[in-house]
Amino acid sequence: MELYTLIIFSENHPGLLSQVSNIFTRRQMNIETLTVSASSIEGIHKFTLTTYSTADSIAKVVKQIEKRVEVVKAFSYTDDEIIYQEVALYKVPTDALLDYPDLEQLVRKYNAQLLEMTRQFAVLQLTGHSEETQAFFEALKPFGVMQFVRSGRIAITKSSSEILSKFLQERMAKQ
Repeated sequence: MELYTLIIFSENHPGLLSQVSNIFTRRQMNIETLTVSASSIEGIHKFTLTTYSTADSIAKVVKQIEKRVEVVKAFSYTDDEIIYQEVALYKVPTDALLDYPDLEQLVRKYNAQLLEMTRQFAVLQLTGHSEETQAFFEALKPFGVMQFVRSGRIAITKSSSEILSKFLQERMAKQ
């Protein structure tokens, strides 16, 4: 089992997320992370999700996803084929930030950013891989983490151009 990142380009229609999750449910596969946003191509949205699977199973999942009318194209990647990040937010007591020099050193060590500070709490942000954001969370625990949240993976390919653009150009040339 290997971690795969699927990037699905689709039209923006209601219900597609449900259809995609049903494909995973039927195969008894878990979606580890999920992020949806507009893509660089107007009118096209981009789903980025991760799952543990085998190469054979992931190829079948991609084919099933592409059968959906709203899906323009789906791709699967291993970690060495993409550049990816996650964003994590941490809420800690302001007193801890002010009273413990170790906490300031920790923030500097991880290169975290201070987003907001009130009398009650400070919000820190860290961008990185899930292992890094989780390690920072573990290091912050002794200082009293009030809240913690991590986004799903966002990813781009290491290709020099947008693969979907190439696909759409080839499709237009055939027509």
